[in-house]
Amino acid sequence: MDDLSAITAALAEVGPRLKRLRIQRDVTLAELAAATGISKSTLSRLESGQRRPSLELLLPISQAHQVPLDELVGAPEVGDPRIRLTARKVNGNTVLPLTRQPGPIQTYKMVIPARRTEPELCTHEGHEWLYVLSGKLRLLLADHDLVLGPGEAAEFDTKLPHWFGSTGEGPVEILSLFGRQGERIHVRARPRSSKK
Repeated sequence: MDDLSAITAALAEVGPRLKRLRIQRDVTLAELAAATGISKSTLSRLESGQRRPSLELLLPISQAHQVPLDELVGAPEVGDPRIRLTARKVNGNTVLPLTRQPGPIQTYKMVIPARRTEPELCTHEGHEWLYVLSGKLRLLLADHDLVLGPGEAAEFDTKLPHWFGSTGEGPVEILSLFGRQGERIHVRARPRSSKK
């Protein structure tokens, strides 16, 4: 395959990739149009391959979904090609394991769809730390009903009844660190030395 054919093939995959990403994140064309300022019909033509992808269209979509541009266009992965991190669906959430080896603490990136709003409290052994990357996360923890925004975190013993999901305002993207019982996340910060 020559360079021109490879480029044409890569461009043909952009539309289906955009549609898959939007559907995985449970975002409608109208919602994406509102977030990007791109008309619904243009987004539809882009996803169906009737509109050629351009940087001026892909950049706002990349920002709206909060994914790197190379993920939208299918740029080849850099690094060891033998290592494949594969996302999977778990209880309606998209879960990407980030820890490559077994160990006491496992790390995941999760995308929780906007429709996941119905609490189902559960308990189990372990300790969890959640960090919100984007969206609003609703966390029910024992008697507490909390809403966490981007940059906020929560840490809790999973033996407490708990549930987390979307507030219904849109999808939520989080980092989750989960450890066996007793494996807590330790945050250490050293105060600045005061100069006198």
